Amino acid sequence: MGQSKPMRPTAIVVEDDDIQRKMLALLLEESNFEVLQCEDAETAALALKARHPALMVTDINLVGKMDGVDLAHFARQHDSGVRIIVISGRPLPRPLPPGTKFLTKPVYPTVLLAEAGR
Repeated sequence: MGQSKPMRPTAIVVEDDDIQRKMLALLLEESNFEVLQCEDAETAALALKARHPALMVTDINLVGKMDGVDLAHFARQHDSGVRIIVISGRPLPRPLPPGTKFLTKPVYPTVLLAEAGR
C-alpha cells in the first residue's frame, strides 16, 4: 500500500490576464498550495463555495459583473477564515473587508508568499 500524500491547502487565484494568473498559480503551487485558477469573480465565487480555500488572491479589475473588491467581500462573508490578498496597480476604489491584505503591482514573489503563509 502506498502512503497518502499530506493534504495541501487550497488557493484560488483570480486574474483575467492569462499570463499573470498562471505565474501567480505557479508561484503558489511551488509553495505547496493546490491552486484553482479563475478568470472572473463569478467563477471564483462558485469555487469558494465548493472548495473552502485557505487563500484567495485576486486582482481588482476583472471581467464580469463583480470586481476584486466585491469578490473579497463575498469571500469574507462566506468564510471568515479565508486569507484574502487583493492586488492592483491602482488605488483601491473602495474599502476592503477587515483582514484583507492589499498589495500594489508589481507584486514581488517574496512579499506575496510571506502574506500567503500568514
